[in-house]
Amino acid sequence: MKVAIITGGSSGIGQGAAIEVAKRGVGVILTYSSNRQGALDTVAAIEEEGGTAVALPLDVGRSAGFPAFREAVAGALRDTWRRDTFDHLVNNAGFAQMSMFQDTTEELFDALSRVLLKGPYFLTQTLLPLMEDGGAIVNTSSNSALSSGMTEGFSAYATMKGGLNVLTRYMAKEFSGRGIRVNAVSPGSTRTRLGDDAFERFPEVIPELAAKTALGRVGEPEDIGMVIASLLSEEGRWITAQNIEVSGGYNL
Repeated sequence: MKVAIITGGSSGIGQGAAIEVAKRGVGVILTYSSNRQGALDTVAAIEEEGGTAVALPLDVGRSAGFPAFREAVAGALRDTWRRDTFDHLVNNAGFAQMSMFQDTTEELFDALSRVLLKGPYFLTQTLLPLMEDGGAIVNTSSNSALSSGMTEGFSAYATMKGGLNVLTRYMAKEFSGRGIRVNAVSPGSTRTRLGDDAFERFPEVIPELAAKTALGRVGEPEDIGMVIASLLSEEGRWITAQNIEVSGGYNL
């Protein structure tokens, strides 16, 4: 059985991706930071469908903890799947915070950088020795880093996602010798807990966002999860170094 590591699998896109990947017969190691119950819910949903999943704690913004996480991954692979390697990695964990350019503090800028850019960079570096040749990586970016999704107040967040898009191409180039494909997905407005549950707190923005979307609604986590699962699978075997916008035609 193939195994995928999906960071930030306790809710939102990470949860959607974990469930969709597991539906394709892939074992899942998902991570959580503060939302342990959400991670256990994801594991339960996967097991109900006959899949196999393990939840491990990880703070993507603290690279000092990555070596210990790699050991935890090795233990889970050995105990659950009788393997010492994994096949796929989804760098998805993150957070968003709106802040106008003139109000953005160095503290917020650094926090976004640690979680959204430095985290995926060094976590991938740490896990790469355990990864099988011929595997696949998907980085969760954002259409806020594309001209179609630019919104005032996200200059710092989108800057990190723009860096992740460049990193995706460099990973694809450097890992190609091992047959490892690397792509990014750029969701548009998606119903997740991002931004301190913004959709729950401000439901009035949903019709406005839906009106700007060609397909007439905001995205759901499974909309993005299906694309991530497809890119990891054999269906995506000839796709690498791409950034796919998954937004239902936002600002089309």
